[in-house]
Amino acid sequence: MSSWDDMLSGKPFSCADPEIEAAAGRCREVLFDFNHTRDREAAVAQLRSLFGRTGQSFWVETGFHCDYGCNISVGERFYANAGCVILDECPVTFGRDCMLGPHVGIYTATHPIEGAQRRLGLEYGRPVTIGDDVWIGGHAVINPGVTIGSNVVVASGAVVTRDVPDHCVVAGNPAKIIRRLDGAHEISSGTF
Repeated sequence: MSSWDDMLSGKPFSCADPEIEAAAGRCREVLFDFNHTRDREAAVAQLRSLFGRTGQSFWVETGFHCDYGCNISVGERFYANAGCVILDECPVTFGRDCMLGPHVGIYTATHPIEGAQRRLGLEYGRPVTIGDDVWIGGHAVINPGVTIGSNVVVASGAVVTRDVPDHCVVAGNPAKIIRRLDGAHEISSGTF
């Protein structure tokens, strides 16, 4: 297996591997162009060339960063506000109708706990999966290996360290369920 395959499968890998460095370099070039264009059609085309899969309708505000891009899949009507960071060493998959507030961080990358192991330069990842109709508030963090169900609200500033079931609101650090949603189509003016 290559280092790229090791990375995608969650095995330890070195980000200094030439194949991985080349993929990261391509991503940086596309992101530079994306983050500096004023042409919306060009920006969408750049993201389509970068992401693994997109819906027909999606948008990401500038100030966006990811490591490789090709490991990110976004569903229909995906929206990410300014300053979004997605570290996609492993797959990051979004369902339909997902909204990310400003400065949301979604991380698949992680490192060994022991300093001696970190000094070896190895890292590994765990995939992140996010269902349909998910709203992630500003400055929230989704940690490696987390699955978020459908019809979920992640409150601003929450740090999600464990899986989140369908139909709930989570908040805090670490995030905990603070409300169950009954699935009714209510319109509320609640701020999270």
